[in-house]
Amino acid sequence: MRTVNVALADRSYPVHIGAGLLREAGALVAPLLAAPRCVIVTNPVVAAHWLEPLRRSLTAAGLASETIVIADGEAHKTWASLQDVLTRLLEIRAERTTTLVALGGGVVGDIAGFAAAIYQRGMPFVQVPTTLLAQVDSSVGGKTGINHPLGKNMIGAFHQPRAVVIDTDFLATLPDRELAAGLAEVIKYGAIRDRALFDWLDADIDRLRARDGEALAHAIAESCRIKAAVVAADERESGERALLNFGHTFGHAIETAAGYGEWLHGEAVAAGMVMAATLSARLSLLPAGDAARLADLLRRAQLPIEAPHFGADRYLALMSRDKKVVGGAIRFVLLRALGDAFVTADVPLAELRAVLS
Repeated sequence: MRTVNVALADRSYPVHIGAGLLREAGALVAPLLAAPRCVIVTNPVVAAHWLEPLRRSLTAAGLASETIVIADGEAHKTWASLQDVLTRLLEIRAERTTTLVALGGGVVGDIAGFAAAIYQRGMPFVQVPTTLLAQVDSSVGGKTGINHPLGKNMIGAFHQPRAVVIDTDFLATLPDRELAAGLAEVIKYGAIRDRALFDWLDADIDRLRARDGEALAHAIAESCRIKAAVVAADERESGERALLNFGHTFGHAIETAAGYGEWLHGEAVAAGMVMAATLSARLSLLPAGDAARLADLLRRAQLPIEAPHFGADRYLALMSRDKKVVGGAIRFVLLRALGDAFVTADVPLAELRAVLS
């Protein structure tokens, strides 16, 4: 087992990574909880594979558990799903000390985390992410929320988990498309912060696609290490944490315009990273060779590198509602080199339109 610590003073928490950790989940989280009662939030697809092993693990650690099952997919990351979770918590008389356990991908984690943030003004929760994307990104850092028809993740709260338990065995049942979507976020970390990680991914992408256990564990641990450091330095995204949005300003617009669920989040981020790298190159910030190398790695990861053509005006309308807009100006994460990202709102409209068109 590898453990990465997210250092947030009295709200610090461990991210445990390893094969077979679902069997140890109860023992890992029980010492961190104030009461021996848990409510598992999951979806039908995940529950069919992993719910009973998790319940056995919690029981073995002396933790009682109940289950809430919500619909699967980004299209269900809505007020209605959140309301269902909150209603069920009230029906079973969950208390402020009851712990929510999110067993699933990013949708389950975001909804369960948001419910935990607002139910009785805050209850503890634990992340047990089952997709690669959730393992390397959404389960770490405390961002929770739901989508709105006018924008992705526009309604939510910061609420840190008590622990994150990442079992790499989950990835054995993950569809190829979902695995690739997770690799987009791993590649993002190398592109924005760690050239050595990017070089390793460039050399070992085939091992990751083949689900080599050691390669996946290394990629997850490195991704969590980078995200933990960024979150510890800037928990609420007032500065450095905005770098984690590389590709997301474009990507969220793709997801919203296409209809939630048509493009997986990682797919939209991949195309968005290519757009951001292309814009960086057009502004003479990033060598064209680096932009091409990023696009090639994403292609070899079986990710889309060309965005859908919605028209520049549609993109601009959606991007102007993004959470990263400050003072009416869209902020972009651009690259000076692979491993060297920065945030700017100083982007000429003509160059932006050229990329969007």
